[in-house]
Amino acid sequence: MRVRSAKQNKINVITLGCSKNLVDSEVMISQLKANDFEVTHEEDNSKSKIVIVNTCGFIDRAKEESVQTILDYSQKKAEGSIDKLIVTGCLSERYKDDLVKEIPEVDAWFGTMELPGLLQTLGADYKHELLGERLTTTPFHYAYLKISEGCDRPCSFCAIPLMRGKHVSKPIEQIVLEAKNLVKNGLKELILIAQDSTYYGIDIYGERKLADLLENLAQVPGLDWIRVHYAYPSQFPMDALEVMNKYDNICKYLDIPIQHITDPVLKSMRRGISKRRTIELLNEIRRIVPNITLRTTILVGHPGETEKDFEELVEFIKEFKFDRLGVFTYSHEENTHAYTLPDELSAEEKQRRADVLMEIQTQISLQKNEAKIGKVFKTIIDRKEGDWFIGRTEGDSPEVDNEVLFDAKQYFLRQGDFVNAKIESATEFDLVASPILPN
Repeated sequence: MRVRSAKQNKINVITLGCSKNLVDSEVMISQLKANDFEVTHEEDNSKSKIVIVNTCGFIDRAKEESVQTILDYSQKKAEGSIDKLIVTGCLSERYKDDLVKEIPEVDAWFGTMELPGLLQTLGADYKHELLGERLTTTPFHYAYLKISEGCDRPCSFCAIPLMRGKHVSKPIEQIVLEAKNLVKNGLKELILIAQDSTYYGIDIYGERKLADLLENLAQVPGLDWIRVHYAYPSQFPMDALEVMNKYDNICKYLDIPIQHITDPVLKSMRRGISKRRTIELLNEIRRIVPNITLRTTILVGHPGETEKDFEELVEFIKEFKFDRLGVFTYSHEENTHAYTLPDELSAEEKQRRADVLMEIQTQISLQKNEAKIGKVFKTIIDRKEGDWFIGRTEGDSPEVDNEVLFDAKQYFLRQGDFVNAKIESATEFDLVASPILPN
C-alpha cells in the first residue's frame, strides 16, 4: 500500500494552448484524483509541491510561452518552493530530446499520448474504469469534448500531426457516454472539438459520421446546446447541416477555418480546395442553415503569399463578412512541408497584414452587432465580472467570440441559466442587453 505525505500529495496542473489541451488536462486531473492526489488547476498561490505543465507547441508564440513557463517553474524548483516539475503535451512530444539537455531541472518529460507513464512516475495507476468520465475545469454549465485525436490532413504549415499523430476517432457510444456523464453534473452546453471534426468516423466506420454523431448527441436529455468547432472545408459532410437544422439543441454555429482564399496560396498550403469551391461551400452552408453564425481562421504570411494574394484576401473578407474571424501570422515550423519554402516576409509585415484583416473584421462585427439592437436572443449566463453579468448567445463560443452584458446593479442572474436577452446597445465585440424576466 502506497503512503504519501499531505505535502507530496498536492499537484498543480498548468495548461497552455488550445481547448484540446484543456481536455487532456481534465482527463489527467481525473486520473490523479482517482489516485487520491489533491489537484488544483492553474492556482496562482498553490502550495503544491508537484507541478505538471501541459505544453503547447503549435506556433512560435505558443512555444515561447511554454518554454518560459517551464523556466519559471524550474526557478521555483531551484528556490525550493516546489519539489518536482513534470512536463507533458505537444512541446514535450516534439522537442523532448533538445529540452532535456536545455532544462535539466525538469524531473520527467512526457508526450501527448503518455499519460499512463506520467501517472506511473507519480506512483499512480491508470484507471481504465474512468473511461467516459472526467472532472472539468471550465464553468459547470459548459465543457469541451474531444471527438477524435490527431490529423491526417497534409497542410503545409501545420505541425499537429508531428505532435498528435494520425487521426483516431472515438466511437459514437463513448462520446455519448461522456456527454451523459457531463450532463449529470449540470452541463448544458457541449463544444465538440478535434483537429478536424469533419473527418470524424472515417477511420473506424469507413465514412464520415459527424452527422450521425450529432444525431445521437442531440437526443441526450438535458443537453441544451451542442456546438461544432474546427470543421475542415475540403470534403465537408453536408449531411451534418441537415441534422443541424433538424434539432433545436444543435447550435446554428460552425467554426470552419479556411486559412486563405487565393488559389496559389491554398495550393501552397496543401488545403485540397480551391477559391471557387471554398466560396461555393460557404454560400451553400448559409443557404442550408440561413441563420448560421460562421467563424473562421485566416493565416497570413505563408511562404509565397504576395501582396496581390493578400489584397485578394482582403476583398474577400470585406465581401463575405464572416460573423467571427481570427487571424494568425505564419510560423516557420521545422519538419513541415512549408519549412522547405523560403520564409521571406518579415515578422513586421506579417503582423501588418494580420492587423489590416482584424481592423476590417472589427468594423464587420460592429455592423452585425448594431443590427441586433432591439432583437431578442436566448443567452446563457457564464459569470459575473465587476458590475456585469456576462453571457453568450447561440452564435458565440466561450473565450473567442462576442459576449452579452447585463447590468448587475439592475438585474440578478444566475450562472448557467438561460435568459431571453433584449439587445439595447452594441460595440464591436459586446452586446449590452436587458433580460426579459417572467412576471
